[in-house]
Amino acid sequence: MAAAHPLDRPVWSMLTGRQAHLAEGDARAVRIDRGYGVFGVAAYTSPDALAALAALVPDDGEIWIVEGEPWPVPAGTREVKRAVLAQMVAEGSPPPPREGEPAILPLGEDDAPEMAALADHAKPGPWGPKTHRYGPFFGIRENGRLLAMAGQRMLMPGMAEVSGVSTWEDCRGRGYARALIGHVMREMALRGEQPFLHSYADNAGAIALYESLGFRIRREVHVLAIAK
Repeated sequence: MAAAHPLDRPVWSMLTGRQAHLAEGDARAVRIDRGYGVFGVAAYTSPDALAALAALVPDDGEIWIVEGEPWPVPAGTREVKRAVLAQMVAEGSPPPPREGEPAILPLGEDDAPEMAALADHAKPGPWGPKTHRYGPFFGIRENGRLLAMAGQRMLMPGMAEVSGVSTWEDCRGRGYARALIGHVMREMALRGEQPFLHSYADNAGAIALYESLGFRIRREVHVLAIAK
């Protein structure tokens, strides 16, 4: 299925492009390594491609399809949920750090348990035991505690997705998300990549924050979660 832009079919673009090394499946359908998350996609909406996608759905889990247009439920699976996302792309140069922003530290394997706990609390999106390995993640700590984090997920030609933005509830309202997103954007810019992200379309507060950082809505995309 042809796409005018890689972001029109983001999961297909990531798993057949820069992150093909994370893909399971064949030319008809692929899903991401289950340790990284739940994304999957069929090449087409033909019965054979949808059957190949259905075969990749685990008995005890889900696959999340993210497409520019609503996607049919493959035979042999059931719809768990649908949602609409605002797909946003950064325009211009990343914002500079604000005066007084907290120190931002790189996160790695040793931080994985704390990152998973924070993701379970903040629910930034699908998180698995290897999600922290998508790429550089950064965090803010105070007295040893990880208060907030952000990093990257999907990679496209010349583009990278800001993802995993999470803050403990008792630490919100301090500007940590803004500081971390700005830091991630600057890191991407240094690599010559344009930042993009996805937000639930009805999350007006998040969208306003992203717009204040230079993101603009490119289009709506559709999420379909399926299970056996």
